[in-house]
Amino acid sequence: MQPVSRKTHTKRVHQLRKTGLYDFHVNNGAKMVPFGGYQMPLSYGNVGQVTSHNHVRTSVGLFDVGHMVQSNFLGKTASQFLEWLTPSSLSSLAPYSSTLSVLLNESGGIIDDTVITKHTDDAFYVVTNASRRDADLAWFAQKLEEWNNSEKAEGGVVEHEVLEDWGLLALQGPAAAQYLQALTSFDLRALTFGTSAFVPVEGFNLHVARGGYTGEDGFEISVPPAHTLEVAQLLAKTPVQLAGLGARDSLRLEAGMCLYGNDLDETTTPVEAGLSWVIGKDRREAGGFIGAEHVLRHLKEGPPRRRVGLIVEGAPARQGAKIVAPSTSEALGAVTSGIPSPTLSKNIAMGYVRSGFHKKGTELAVEVRGKLRPGVVTPMPFVKTRYWRGE
Repeated sequence: MQPVSRKTHTKRVHQLRKTGLYDFHVNNGAKMVPFGGYQMPLSYGNVGQVTSHNHVRTSVGLFDVGHMVQSNFLGKTASQFLEWLTPSSLSSLAPYSSTLSVLLNESGGIIDDTVITKHTDDAFYVVTNASRRDADLAWFAQKLEEWNNSEKAEGGVVEHEVLEDWGLLALQGPAAAQYLQALTSFDLRALTFGTSAFVPVEGFNLHVARGGYTGEDGFEISVPPAHTLEVAQLLAKTPVQLAGLGARDSLRLEAGMCLYGNDLDETTTPVEAGLSWVIGKDRREAGGFIGAEHVLRHLKEGPPRRRVGLIVEGAPARQGAKIVAPSTSEALGAVTSGIPSPTLSKNIAMGYVRSGFHKKGTELAVEVRGKLRPGVVTPMPFVKTRYWRGE
């Protein structure tokens, strides 16, 4: 086999995708970095990550999340198909309601985390992670072929439509609703956390879902490719500030949310990840989803390790930092995400520890820069979420 030349290797490394807003970001002074196979904005101009973070917490910010993979699953057995791929109870989900879920492999490991929105019994809108694009699409294709060629599809085959190049904009923060309401006749008070609707926004008919990745009130707005730039420009006026990956990461960690590849992977079950709540009550008895045997055993017997939140003294613990018992230095696990929290002015982290060391208030030690730093298991979210659940 011939070795890959330096020239070829360099070309491959730089074959990053762009969202429809790449030029928009550059024109607004964005620092672009590789993320999930895309060139994405880290920050804008001289606005630092902490300033951007605080603006979203106190006012409103706009994130380009068009790197995420948007899909429709259509067909008479779409609900049953997705309930095979995930442990969620989708058949009982109300129309235009969403749930966080997980795609599972045969061992109960998490292929990806996803948000599934039920439009009708025959139509589901699914958003998955950019970093898992190739793995997810291959998994969907493989499982669709199995499903559609089996007796399970006798009620009707399932079709998968990828919404290629569609925009996805996240308007996040306590002032998000007031800003968006000025652009639509639709009463946004009727749109509570975890629900969605097609909303007229200044002449555009857009899929608007109330939710997001920051812990704040906000909306994720799906936009056809031809209109993405216009809608972004419409949403990016004062007091809205453009926000990038730096602020997005610190906001999501304060909200106790996982980042795939850091906090979730194919060796981790939803029970270990503290995501047991995505497993429907009926699914816990009936199973019937891929990986059910392993997941239900973890539910019944307890998992060998658990995801926890930590507050660490002295210095921030980053991904990979060892977590040990303070008295014996016995290895207990590792940090998967960690930052200095802009909101709390404390060092926060999440990671996995051996079961039994996961209880609130448990004192641990984290190895940071060659020194053991005191850490204490702390409930997540670290910062209280402020989702709109109605008046």
